[in-house]
Amino acid sequence: MRRIEGYVIVSADGMIADPKGEMPDSIRNAADQHYFQSGLDHATAIVHGRHSHEGGPRAARRKRLVVTRQVAAVAPDPADPNAVLWNPLGANLGAALAKLGVRDGTIAIIGGREVFSLFLPLYDAFHLSHAARARIPGGLAVFTEVGPNATPEAVLARHGLRPGPRRDLDAEAGISVVTWQRQRTIC
Repeated sequence: MRRIEGYVIVSADGMIADPKGEMPDSIRNAADQHYFQSGLDHATAIVHGRHSHEGGPRAARRKRLVVTRQVAAVAPDPADPNAVLWNPLGANLGAALAKLGVRDGTIAIIGGREVFSLFLPLYDAFHLSHAARARIPGGLAVFTEVGPNATPEAVLARHGLRPGPRRDLDAEAGISVVTWQRQRTIC
């Protein structure tokens, strides 16, 4: 059984990066990093774009798919023996995971925004952390659908996910997380 889970922290205005594509210090937080790293510790594989990464002491040991247009379908990553380069236009997720040697388990999606958006129809859960006191004017939104009339929450709801309770990760810094779950029907 495969489970798809997204992890992100956004500013109060739904941004994950500044206009140059860099994550600003205003949304970095030790408590959120602990939550994030703990989630990744339970993942079978990580999926991210070429410019995203999770860092941390265990990053080099994790299996990962790097989403890129630089390959036709799937190919070994020459820079990382635990990684496979994947072009979703040339191969489906199952084929990419098979090349990585992964069949089942939790697949953690960690960005950037095109990668987060690619998985919107597939998420079983999406862990949306908020830095309530941070704003990133002109920044890059978490999903391509986020705009003046669509918040990250509205996008998740439109794609069939429902919010769970809010959990404060660092109340003093205004950092919280809500896990959005896809409601599955059992026949």
